Amino acid sequence: MDDITVTGVGALSPLGTGVDAFWRGMHTARTAPSRVPDPLARMDHPRMYLVPGADVPDGPAEWEGLPLGRGSRFAIEAARQAAEDAGLSAWGSVDPRRVAVVISSGMGDTELHEAWWTGEAPDSGRWAPVFPVASVVGGLLGARGPNTCVSNACSASGYALSVAADLIRSGEADVVFAGGAEAYSRVALACFNRLGAIDPDRCRPFAADRRGTVFGEGAAVLVLESAAHARARGAGPGYARLVGTGWSCDAHHATAPEPGGGQIERAMRQALRDAGEADGDEVGFVVPHGTGTDLNDVVESRVLAAVTPHSPLYSLKALIGHTGGAAGAFAALSAALMLHHRTLPPNVPVGAADPECAVPLPSGSTPLSGGYGLVNAYAFGGNNISLVLAEAR
Repeated sequence: MDDITVTGVGALSPLGTGVDAFWRGMHTARTAPSRVPDPLARMDHPRMYLVPGADVPDGPAEWEGLPLGRGSRFAIEAARQAAEDAGLSAWGSVDPRRVAVVISSGMGDTELHEAWWTGEAPDSGRWAPVFPVASVVGGLLGARGPNTCVSNACSASGYALSVAADLIRSGEADVVFAGGAEAYSRVALACFNRLGAIDPDRCRPFAADRRGTVFGEGAAVLVLESAAHARARGAGPGYARLVGTGWSCDAHHATAPEPGGGQIERAMRQALRDAGEADGDEVGFVVPHGTGTDLNDVVESRVLAAVTPHSPLYSLKALIGHTGGAAGAFAALSAALMLHHRTLPPNVPVGAADPECAVPLPSGSTPLSGGYGLVNAYAFGGNNISLVLAEAR
């Protein structure tokens, strides 16, 4: 089977606009302030890592009569960057009917109906579906192939990348814009406050005194295509290859992972089997799900010790927070950049490690050892996905 390559990337995150800002931010190992400036966020811990105000794109206010919120505007900007980076700002020899879009989100443009309910924006409408984050990208890019939005909570954009690979392998598409977008949601943040799952300080995965997660917002979009198609249109080798995917479902609990971690391990091992060319000992790094919640970090740590015992971790959520439905795409983006630059950036210091989370978190920037990275994304409902990325050829 021909390689599937990442030929373009785009990002809008709490670190700023663009992939260069994202990569630089990964090396600072510093988080931004997380206090939400929302007077109606009447909850114990109104915390979230936000995209800097000056970097929020204006974008279109609506598309074909459908109002667009912050999440859709994030998706548009990240996809625009990815198209430019991949040399696809104008289709040229690429048939737009063979260009697909798979963009995920957990909450979509939820602030539209939140504003309607509070009377802040009575004309925004009380119905704000999730799918515009994908449909608007396809419409504004002129991509006329398959278009779908995956919305299975915090593993959504990991699934989006897997669906994108399947579209290419099955011959349904030549190029796929895949990723995720998530924006501040007062409702989502209030729900996690009620669950007692928000850390009052910051996101501290694997730390002994962690008390929950802190969300982040933004969008990450990757352009995937077969290596043969990339060569035919004169594109370079790209950032990395997507060589393995593995899905599983706990079927255990609405919000908690299965304590034994069996289905999480199944997803990891399936991704490595799908890759074919790699095993656990050859994985140079892992971007874990690592949310900072108590049980998730312990279960994932135990499984990583069994599957990739020698692989260092890059804890992305300690830097930008938990980006919900966009988390898998941000993790895959960081993995692609690390493989491209052959560098593992320093982890954000989170304090003393939990003795039940015996995972290696390097404190300094180090060269990669091994040409593969494992990416994990898990979600409520037991939806698990792991991805294996490899160096570009």
